[in-house]
Parts: sequence; structure tokens; C-alpha cells
Amino acid sequence: MTTEMRAFKLAQDILMGPLPRRWAHVQGVAKRAAEAASLFSAKESELLVSASVLHDIGYAPNLALTGFHPLDGAVFLRELGESTRLCGLVAHHSCAYREAELRGMSADLAAWTDEQTAVRDALWWADMTTTPDGEPTSVHDRIEEIQKRYGPEDLVTFFIRQAKPELVGAVERTEERLRAAGVDYTAK
Repeated sequence: MTTEMRAFKLAQDILMGPLPRRWAHVQGVAKRAAEAASLFSAKESELLVSASVLHDIGYAPNLALTGFHPLDGAVFLRELGESTRLCGLVAHHSCAYREAELRGMSADLAAWTDEQTAVRDALWWADMTTTPDGEPTSVHDRIEEIQKRYGPEDLVTFFIRQAKPELVGAVERTEERLRAAGVDYTAK
């Protein structure tokens, strides 16, 4: 079984029952990642799609040790023996270091490196251009949706405002790469 197939099975087993909307989001993010996969080698594209389907497993009630889902997901994957790189992509997805700072968890997140590569950007793009229901959206609409869902006083809203330039940058870089490669991706 490939890493990608294992990732889908694991995410489905963990998220589908207790968090069906999160599972819908994850499936949508994986579809977006698959749109960008042709930008990379077979190994890199498998890593991208695997990270996309696993990026939110830390939300699962039985995995939420700290309440910070990127960290909880990465710790779980490390315990399963997954690669350091996959764990790092999950740990640092969508500018997680900014939220870690606000939560006082930067030292915990530092166990993994934010690789700052085109693969990382593509993961952020896939997440930040997918609605909670798994549909394509724009990064600006997604950021607005997050702020509305959490409300003006929530830490996540503060985080997303801080992270917006970096998130938009990753999305723009990925979309530029997609256009340059002639990849027809779902734009919103």
C-alpha cells in the first residue's frame, strides 16, 4: 500500500465518523493537492497529497492532546513512524507557527522544520483555497470565512489576520507555478 493510500485510509478512519465536515474539507484539500501534484516528482507529489489528507487529523477528539491540531497531528504521525518530512508538513501547515506563538507552543512546534519549499506552498494553497465543506474557494474568501466562523475575539481570528500575508504569498506562488506549467486548476 502506498503512503498516499495509507494516508487516506488513516484520515478516513480517524475523521469520517466523529468529524464529517472536517473529513469533507480534508477530501477537498486532497483534490486541490492532486491538481498541483504534476508540478512535482512522483515522490514529492505523493508526499503533498499525503500531507493534504492528514493535515487536520489533529482535530480528532482522540488525538487532541494539546488542542493545537497541527502539533497533535504531527505527534500522532511521529508515533506511527511516519517520515519526519510528512510530520513537518502537517505540523507547519498553513502558517501554524504564528498560531503556535499565540498559544505559547513555539518550542513544541520546533521539533519539526518548516521546509519553506514549493511542496509546502502547495499544501498551504490546497488548504487555504478549500472551504470547510470541501469546495474550492479563493484565499481571501477562505480567510474571511475563518474569521466569521471563529468570531472577532478568538485567538484563531487573530492568528489568521497575522498570517494573511504569508498565506496569500504561498497561494500566489503556487498559482504562478501552476499557470507557468500550464496546469488547469480550479480557480475561484
